Amino acid sequence: MAQITHRPRRNRKNAAIRNAVQENWLTVNDLIFPMFLTEGKNKKSEINSMPGIYRLSTDLLLKEIESCMKLGLTTFCLFPSISDKLKDKKATEGLNRKGLYPSAIREIKKRFPEAVIMTDVAMDPYSSDGHDGFVKDGKILNDETLDILAKMAIVQAEAGADIIGPSDMMDGRVGIIRDSLDEEGFTDVSIMSYTAKYASGFYGPFRDALDSAPKFGDKKTYQMNPANTKEALLEADLDMNEGADFLMVKPALSYLDVIKSLNDNFNLPIAAYNVSGEYAMVKAAAQKKWIDGDKVRDEILLSIKRAGASVILTYFAKEVAQSLKK
Repeated sequence: MAQITHRPRRNRKNAAIRNAVQENWLTVNDLIFPMFLTEGKNKKSEINSMPGIYRLSTDLLLKEIESCMKLGLTTFCLFPSISDKLKDKKATEGLNRKGLYPSAIREIKKRFPEAVIMTDVAMDPYSSDGHDGFVKDGKILNDETLDILAKMAIVQAEAGADIIGPSDMMDGRVGIIRDSLDEEGFTDVSIMSYTAKYASGFYGPFRDALDSAPKFGDKKTYQMNPANTKEALLEADLDMNEGADFLMVKPALSYLDVIKSLNDNFNLPIAAYNVSGEYAMVKAAAQKKWIDGDKVRDEILLSIKRAGASVILTYFAKEVAQSLKK
C-alpha cells in the first residue's frame, strides 16, 4: 500500500484535538433575541407556528429579559403586536411617543440600562394596509414613506433604543434615518440595516405573530428577488455609504452565499436573521422525532456564523444561551 502522507483524521481523533483545531465557535455574544410585545398586563400567548415563542406584555417581557440576562444574553430586538383599531394608512401609532412600543423600551432601559435594545423601523406593524411603506392607489410609494420612517426612528431613539433596525427596504431610508438621528443629537444610536431582505416564504410565522401580513398583493416591489445575489452587493454599498453600522441578510439559512459575499466585500459587521420559518421547521420536525432538534439548531447557527455573520438574530437565542451555560 502506498504511504499516506497526509491524514486529516489525526486532527479528529479526540475531543480535545477537535476543539483545538475548530475554526468557528458559537457564543452567546453572537446572538440577538427577537421578542414580541403585546398590550395589557400579565399577558402571555404562545405563537402557534413558533413553539416556545410568546407575545408578552411589558411586565412579563421585563421578567423574560431578566431571565435571559442571567444567561449572558444581553441584546434584544423588539417587535410590537398592535391592535387593528390603532392601525391606519400612515402608521401614525408608530409615531406615538406614549404608545406601547416606546413605553416598553423606556421601561426596559430604566430597569436594565445595560441591556442593548434593537428596534424595528417599518410601517407594517402599524399600517392598515400591512405593507412596509405608504400605499396610494395600490402602489407602495418610496419617497413618501421615508419621512415617516425617519420620524419613527426618532421616537424610538428618544425612548432609549440602542440600535435602529430599518426593515422596510425602501430606497434611501438609511441615509434619511442617519441624518435625522444626527440632527436630533442621537449620534451614538446605531443602524442595523436590513440590507438584503428577500421576498421570502420563510416569514409566515412572524406575520402570524404580529398579524402584519399585507392586505393585498405581496412585497416583491421592495423586498429582493430570491434569485439575485449581485443586487445584494448594490444594496450593501448604498447602505454603507448612507451610514449603516451593520449590514443584515434576511433570511439566513437559504442565503448563506449572500452572507459570505457581503462579508468578503465589506468591512462592516454582517448580521443574519435566522427567521421564523427556519425556526418553525426545526421545531416541527423535532416534535415529530424526525430530527434531533438541538443538534440541527446548533448546526444551522454554526453554518450562519461560518458563512461570515458576526451577529445572528434568532428565536433559538435563549435556549442556546441555556445550553452554553451548562
